[in-house]
Amino acid sequence: MREIRPFLSWQDAAARLDQCPINFGKRSAMTFRQITDDYFVAPQIGVEDIARIREAGFRSVISNRPDSEDGTVPHDAIEAAARAAGLAFRYIPVVSGQMTQQNVDEQARALAELPKPVLAYCRSGTRCTNLYALVRQQYG
Repeated sequence: MREIRPFLSWQDAAARLDQCPINFGKRSAMTFRQITDDYFVAPQIGVEDIARIREAGFRSVISNRPDSEDGTVPHDAIEAAARAAGLAFRYIPVVSGQMTQQNVDEQARALAELPKPVLAYCRSGTRCTNLYALVRQQYG
């Protein structure tokens, strides 16, 4: 069995969190978490956030939040806004607590194909982070 190692120490991760605020306007300042140089995670975003996501330098967005969850902004609305802003978009819904091998494979394929940097979002960012860890563990 392969040893799973953190990508960043908790101290480095905490320091990066403090350096990554994005003010998305209507909401309080939203933060995203930098996992690697090219992969960041965030809680649920809205259509109104897309322009600022683009301005922050992201080139792709991945939705890991199923449309069926309470509080979800439908992915097709975010996808339309992202594409209109020139961002690539993938919808890879991951049911909380029920991550599948297909989810891991689709995320790996998306990360190999999408322009970087990538912002992935779900309800809190945790699923995106866990999914990325499994991609790294299985695909390197």
